[in-house]
Amino acid sequence: MSLSRLIVGKSPTTEVQTGRRERRKEARPGQLLDAALDLFVEKGFAATRSEEVAARAGVSKGTLFLYFPTKEELFKAVVRENISGRFAEWNKEFDAFQGSSADMVRHCMRAWLERIALTRASGITKLMISEARNFPELAAFYQQEVIQPASALIRRILQRGVDSGEFRPLDIEISTYSLVAPMVFLIMMKHSLGACSPQDYVLDPERYVDVQVENLLSGLCARSTREAKR
Repeated sequence: MSLSRLIVGKSPTTEVQTGRRERRKEARPGQLLDAALDLFVEKGFAATRSEEVAARAGVSKGTLFLYFPTKEELFKAVVRENISGRFAEWNKEFDAFQGSSADMVRHCMRAWLERIALTRASGITKLMISEARNFPELAAFYQQEVIQPASALIRRILQRGVDSGEFRPLDIEISTYSLVAPMVFLIMMKHSLGACSPQDYVLDPERYVDVQVENLLSGLCARSTREAKR
């Protein structure tokens, strides 16, 4: 046994147990965020109770409040963990993109499909649409943390195409909605009619996005670019 163990009076077994407790404690925020995401998507923000989140994460309610003092703060942390905290990474990815602007649009929509639409995080968008009016503070937070940076990223892509001559002159501000609308439709279908009656609302996400992208590009691309592809 080392001198340090003799001085503090800890046995090797005690040190191992303490280490395990510390690792479990460090893991709790992630467990809580996972549990909260599941419950927010399943039940909505208003119907989700803090004690339910704690129970699903396997911790006490007191532990939950230690990390997230209010349900609102918990929700904000869920949004940052799954969506808004990734915009810096996504902007760097587009800074390094070497392809055409049309390929950038394709990559943007495909990346959104794989990283958001096909994941549990897609339910956050549906939740905000359905409950924003009742929780204006969370709506303002979502606007600042998700909608504004997402719109800015799409504007960058469209402006790149216009500046390079690949896209025709556009109203960039309004044209961003042309890309956003198909995304929102897919999410709403997935978490509403598609969830209740999937056999009646069969929609292949990959095929849907591919078709929407090509339709969009047919309208975005300058005439010379379209003709060059024929």
